[in-house]
Amino acid sequence: MAGLVAAARARELGLEPVVVEKGTRAGGSMLLSSCVVWGHLDWDAFRAECPDGDEALQRVVWERLDDALAWLVSLGAEPVWEDTENPRTTGKRFDPRALAELLAGRIDVRLRTPLPEDAEPPLVLATGGFGGRLARERGLLLRANPWSEGDGLDWAVARGAATTGGMEQFYGRAMPAPPATIGEEDFVPLAQLYGREAQVLADDGRDITPPAVAWHENDLAQLIGPSAWYVVERTNERIEAARAAGGMVVEREDGRLAVHVAAGVTHTIGGLRVDANARVAGLDGVWAAGVDAGGVATGGYASGLAQALVLGLTAAEDAAGR
Repeated sequence: MAGLVAAARARELGLEPVVVEKGTRAGGSMLLSSCVVWGHLDWDAFRAECPDGDEALQRVVWERLDDALAWLVSLGAEPVWEDTENPRTTGKRFDPRALAELLAGRIDVRLRTPLPEDAEPPLVLATGGFGGRLARERGLLLRANPWSEGDGLDWAVARGAATTGGMEQFYGRAMPAPPATIGEEDFVPLAQLYGREAQVLADDGRDITPPAVAWHENDLAQLIGPSAWYVVERTNERIEAARAAGGMVVEREDGRLAVHVAAGVTHTIGGLRVDANARVAGLDGVWAAGVDAGGVATGGYASGLAQALVLGLTAAEDAAGR
């Protein structure tokens, strides 16, 4: 999303951007998401939930989100929801494929084209973080497109760019553990979002239930790692979906159900250090948008799509001198 947004805005401002897309389709992991672009209603709540983030960068995302959403609508994007269904947040939900097609239709997108090693500024890095690599290194599931391996991060770091804290952190969901079959179309419906009601057991039977669970349950995804068990009193539609996908759902002797779950990485949280104009620290003429940039959700959870939208616009406008 960040790359498409940056290019579409740059085109509006008179530049002639080209998007080089490593994958076989435009839209990255946005295509596989529920496409809710949201922000915290309350600034203090944002800071409290992401306490280790860069306050100036967080402020940019928080303050610019409403105008950024209005910009999308002005292009012809039609919201599926006019607001979120969460009293803590505000934003809009879009159809991900329609949004990707709308943005990509305005710009030059070259598919199956990796980031060239000899790429030269001006350049906006929007390669989706390094979720694929992180998932593989830590034995986690990947709940995102398969092409975000850290190409932008590696390119920039090799040239002297700085990175943020939180490089080990990710946004993810508990998903049915193998042998469940999970396709890209299952990333949203198979998310096991009832962890606040569950007892959490390690694979060896130890009780690792935290004393409190955040409303977004991203903290549980960090906790369970490659696999754990959610133990609940009764079934629900998410559990039945896991069962139908071939996941392990076991009826215990005490009458409760145990569901074998694993963390699935949606995107990384750490990344390149950028300033409030999305400029990459240590590199001239290079910007980072989306989750190639770190420092927004460090220590917690915030909308990756809001970060992509706002920093994509910010990068394009700064590059155009606006």
